[in-house]
Amino acid sequence: MAGLGLAESAAPGAKIVSFGGPPATVPEGRRIYAVGDVHGRADLLEKLLQTIRSDALVKPAMERPILIFLGDYIDRGFQSKEVIDLLLGDLVSPFETHFLKGNHEAAMLQFLDEPAMGPRWAEFGGAETLVSYGVRPPRSRTSLDDWAIASDQLNSLLPPAHLAFLMNLQVSVRIGDYMFVHAGVRPGVDLARQSEQDMLWIREEFLNDKRPLGAVVVHGHTPAVRPHRDSRRVGIDTGAYLSGRLTAARFEHDAVEFLSTGPSAEPAMET
Repeated sequence: MAGLGLAESAAPGAKIVSFGGPPATVPEGRRIYAVGDVHGRADLLEKLLQTIRSDALVKPAMERPILIFLGDYIDRGFQSKEVIDLLLGDLVSPFETHFLKGNHEAAMLQFLDEPAMGPRWAEFGGAETLVSYGVRPPRSRTSLDDWAIASDQLNSLLPPAHLAFLMNLQVSVRIGDYMFVHAGVRPGVDLARQSEQDMLWIREEFLNDKRPLGAVVVHGHTPAVRPHRDSRRVGIDTGAYLSGRLTAARFEHDAVEFLSTGPSAEPAMET
């Protein structure tokens, strides 16, 4: 495909795929890095953050670079606590940071207040998060008494800084011609009037629609073998917890590049 190919990495072992960007721009002098769904893979997150830091030094922007995380830091992988430790640590300090809420963070917050949410949360990875915080998941997925105990234990073991982090997550960020959100937006609804439910959970109605959205939407939530880019959206969830490939997108002026850990995969592109 014309204009599509591997670019030289900014750090050893990193893989960057670059091509001409969509007809959208970020403000002059700014560079944005957006990171897809981490899902309890602190090992991959640390590696990708080191790559991003090196890239930011090799190609310094005029202003402080922006680092946006698209949510789903927890669940599925067994390093959820370590992921949030990294997000609160020095590796992100050189950047202007924005942390978005994913549907998995919303589920965890609900479980802290409503233990009956436990069995449903466990179905999509919550048990692994409990383990990462030192809580043994109930053996019975149906015993509400056991889930109440687990919720109390998580409340007592969750570091205050982690709770504050989870409570203060943003739902979306708009910069230039891009809107950054966890899952997507509902087509036909003004971007300023999107519901939190849709921005955390929407899938097919957003992915399969062809209408312009009022911005290029950068999202995670729906895992794919490779990142996706077309004139409507940029999708960067590459199923890190299973694939070993955590992906970030770099936006500068009108160009888009993908950085990833793990096996190389060219991005899918629709015209």
